[in-house]
Amino acid sequence: MTVPRRAALAFIFVTVALDMLALGLIIPVLPRLVGSFLGGDPADTSRVLGLFGTAWAAVQFMAMPVAGALGDRFGRRPVVLLSNLGNGLDYLLMALAPNLWLLFIGRLISGVTSASISTAFAYIADVLPPERRAKGFGTLGVAFGLGFVLGPAVGGLLGSMNPRLPFWVAGGLALLNFAYGWFVLPESLPPERRAPFRWARANPVGALALLRQHQGLLGLAGVHFLSQLAHVVLPSITVLYATYRYGWSEASMGLALAAVGVCSAVVQGGLVGPVVKRIGERRAMVLGLFCGALGFAGYGLAPTGAWFMAALPLVALWGVGGPALQSLMSRRVPADAQGRLQGAASSVQGLAQLLGPTLFAGSFALAIDRGWDLPGAPFLLSGALLLGGLALGWRVTRPPAGEPPVVPL
Repeated sequence: MTVPRRAALAFIFVTVALDMLALGLIIPVLPRLVGSFLGGDPADTSRVLGLFGTAWAAVQFMAMPVAGALGDRFGRRPVVLLSNLGNGLDYLLMALAPNLWLLFIGRLISGVTSASISTAFAYIADVLPPERRAKGFGTLGVAFGLGFVLGPAVGGLLGSMNPRLPFWVAGGLALLNFAYGWFVLPESLPPERRAPFRWARANPVGALALLRQHQGLLGLAGVHFLSQLAHVVLPSITVLYATYRYGWSEASMGLALAAVGVCSAVVQGGLVGPVVKRIGERRAMVLGLFCGALGFAGYGLAPTGAWFMAALPLVALWGVGGPALQSLMSRRVPADAQGRLQGAASSVQGLAQLLGPTLFAGSFALAIDRGWDLPGAPFLLSGALLLGGLALGWRVTRPPAGEPPVVPL
């Protein structure tokens, strides 16, 4: 790999890490900032935050396929750079927001500018050969993990000084990343591999239509949906569950979330490549889904906080399956459709993020209100979703009759 190409991949890694870091920075302070506009009423703050989260996911669901299609038409570089510039300016807008409506508009814009994640995955598919894509996707998973570890911790520290300070820092980091990328990021998609932009394909319904056009792709998208839906349980009810069942403090919860991020980064950065090389993408996908299902069962049944933490490595091993699944999907479309594929995959993820919070918050409340004494029901449900994804993924990746299975070297 050439030095410029390594620098470009490093930039993509930093872009994803900063996107996640910026999101994490504002997690501890957004409730306080929203509450300051509502007189501090916790019930009103909770309802408004729910509206913010749903609106953000809905906007991103709409914007992801547009970003993917624009990347296929004009190249990845302008989409990624404009997203960094937009992110930076948007966080500065939220830092200055004098009222709740302007803050809400800022969150909507953030949903649009964060849609470049799909373009980052398409960039990896452009520059790496098929046999190395799973490792590349795993490296982006490390970026997600780093942002998840550092963001809330740093945001909480900065927010203790001023609730708007994390927005200023997030905006400054995004603008610095834009300036850096302007000089080091080459285009990954040459003109002869680009596809015309069509609105019929640059919307969630049109983007999802791509999934029906290639053999096995719709089934793999179903695995992706079930996996992403299961993942929503973590941000939806983990804090509520650990507080209710184990009496954890905010400090304990923060340390636990940091441990989750560290384990995830270690798995996706150090294990994905060797595991895929050893057992192949299909078996790596199945292994990851199986470990995730076992880990969620451990979360849901753990009688103490120590047992909950003991299940953490199993959930982290779930991270082996995601990059393998991404690589299997990317193999099924031509080079000029990688951006649309990532846009479609991101739309599937967005749909899961829209449905998941209600599903898991509702099952948690039901398990407590009905006296079932099973507060871990949402985690057990997530484990069942992953087992369903495992069965579906094994079936749709089965080699055709008479064709020998692919054996990794």
